[in-house]
Amino acid sequence: MTLIDTHAHLDDERFAADLPDVLERAKAAGVERIVAVATTLASTLRCMELANAHDMLRPSAGIHPNHAAETGPEDWDEVARLAATSHVVALGETGLDRHWDFTPFAVQEDYFARHLDLGRRLNKAVIIHSRECDSDMLRVLRAEYDRNGSISGIMHSFTGGEELAQACLDMGLYLSFAGMVTYKNASSLRALAARIPADRILVETDCPYLAPVPHRGKRNEPAFVAATAQCLAEARGEELAAFADQTSRNARCVFGL
Repeated sequence: MTLIDTHAHLDDERFAADLPDVLERAKAAGVERIVAVATTLASTLRCMELANAHDMLRPSAGIHPNHAAETGPEDWDEVARLAATSHVVALGETGLDRHWDFTPFAVQEDYFARHLDLGRRLNKAVIIHSRECDSDMLRVLRAEYDRNGSISGIMHSFTGGEELAQACLDMGLYLSFAGMVTYKNASSLRALAARIPADRILVETDCPYLAPVPHRGKRNEPAFVAATAQCLAEARGEELAAFADQTSRNARCVFGL
C-alpha cells in the first residue's frame, strides 16, 4: 500500500522540533510522498528548503488568500519566479475565503486569477482553497474554464456541496478530502466522497490542522492520512490498499510526481 499526502503545512512551527520523526512515522504508515504546501513567499522558500533536505517532500509555491493583503510589492514576482523551478510541483495554495476577513475579497480574486494564469502558463496544477464561498468559487472557475478550457488543479480539503463538486469535476479538477470527512457529523460529506470518480479523488491531512478520527484533538501529521484513507475506502466500499494505490496514482498524475 502506498499513500501520498497531497497537502501538508510542514513549514509550520509546530513541526520545527521533530520533523524527522514526523517523516519517519509517515513512512511507517505507508506514505511515500508529501506535498509541502506554501502560503506566503517566506513559506514557499521554507517548503523548498525542506524538500531539498528530505527526499519524500515536494514543494508548492504560492500565496494563501488570507495572506494576500500582507504581501509585499515584490513578493508575487518572486513567488512566480520560484514556481517556475523544476522542483516545485504546484501553485498555491490560493483561492477564496469568506470565513475570515483578513484580505478584501477583490484582492483575493486578483491573486487567485494570478495563480490560475501562472499555473496554466507553467503547466502546473493549482491547489485551491475554498471556504464558505461556493457560489463565488463557481463563478471564478467557470469564467476561467470558459476562457481557457480544462483547469489543472485540486480542490483541497473539499467540504463544498454537490453542485460545486460536480462543476469542479466537469472542469477537470480533482477533489481532495482531509480529516473532516472522518468526523461523526460529516455523513453527507462521506456520501459525496463515495460518488467521486476513482480517478479524480485525492487524500490529504492539511496538517497540522484538523486531525482525523481517531487522532482528533492532536496535532495532525502526514502519517494520519492513513486514517482518512481508511474512512473513505469504507465509505466507497473499497479495500484500503486498492483505494490508497488509486489515490496515489491520481496524485502522481496531477502533480507530475
